Amino acid sequence: MRLTYFLAVALLFVGCCNTPSNELNLMKAEDFRATVDGKTTDLYTLTNGTLTMQVTTFGARVVSLWAPDREGNMADIVLGYEKIDRYINNTGERFLGSVVGRVANRIGAGKFTLEGVEYTTPKNNNGQTLHGGDKGLDMVVWDVVSVAEDSIVLHYIAPDGQDGFPGNLDITMTYTLTPENEFRVDYRATTDKTTVVNLSHHSFFNLKGEAGGTITDHILQIDADSITPTDSNLIPTGEIRPVAGTAYDFLSAHAIGDMIDSSDEQLAAGRGYDMNWVLNREDNGEVVRVLTLYEPQSGRAMDVLTDQIALQFYSGNFFDGSYMGKYSRPLAFRESVVFETQRYPDAPNHRSFPSVVLRPEEEYRHTCVYRFYTK
Repeated sequence: MRLTYFLAVALLFVGCCNTPSNELNLMKAEDFRATVDGKTTDLYTLTNGTLTMQVTTFGARVVSLWAPDREGNMADIVLGYEKIDRYINNTGERFLGSVVGRVANRIGAGKFTLEGVEYTTPKNNNGQTLHGGDKGLDMVVWDVVSVAEDSIVLHYIAPDGQDGFPGNLDITMTYTLTPENEFRVDYRATTDKTTVVNLSHHSFFNLKGEAGGTITDHILQIDADSITPTDSNLIPTGEIRPVAGTAYDFLSAHAIGDMIDSSDEQLAAGRGYDMNWVLNREDNGEVVRVLTLYEPQSGRAMDVLTDQIALQFYSGNFFDGSYMGKYSRPLAFRESVVFETQRYPDAPNHRSFPSVVLRPEEEYRHTCVYRFYTK
């Protein structure tokens, strides 16, 4: 059944008895109804009794995600907008809370060759293809297969030729708030023609709350010995470089801001962290913890678990406070982080990188879990 705004509020107060004084400032469903390419958008509210999350069918975006701090006080810890129009008209940051693909991250020079055929994709980011191109998976309306109190199943078929990619890509994606206070994303996809696929999730987090201040004091640990360094266009060079002795070494937990302003050329090009880490794990499909983020002021912590072999960490470097979030506060420089579980960026153009090719007889699978707790 579809949860309306008012039913969701009622469920919250029944299920979240540990924070009875915290009334959540939920977005209104009527503010998220529009028609895009002949399909109607809508807003759904999910809760597991502790976490509460709102999702719009436009780009399968997470609009809000409420979590308690160590004292039980609730805050919305993802960036978003208060009305669907701002997402549709791309006011400010395009990818807030959305699914990204067909190929997440960047494709160099907007082209790749597959089975002897060269494909051209939109150059929507400094001469490169970013997160699928002009339409991607974030500027379309997803169909709702089913919805429950704590989960929603979404479906979209990216047609052959959309943004230049081959094959009809049939995607089913499930968002679940688990009893373990996890936001779990499960992707499944098939194709009728050999194609390339690398999906990811793009929520911007601040464990203090949206517009809650700098993330440079968040404590981060990433289980990765290496990165895929990039050129001035943030396209991987093909090298796998150890993090030891560099600003990219988060094997031991430390503050994000400790080395973010070092003299590293790639940090300068990205105005901060915007890099792919090669995770210390086998490519065996097992879902394991790969990252921990902790915010000392609130006590909120987040683990990232995945079956993927890489992870992009972006530190909100291109926000400048010139536009507002959903609570009429400016979204400012380095006040959010993104953790995108994935395969390597620009993989279609690097034979040495693990493949992102999907064939008709295969199924693409990807699980990403954001687990929340306090300490």
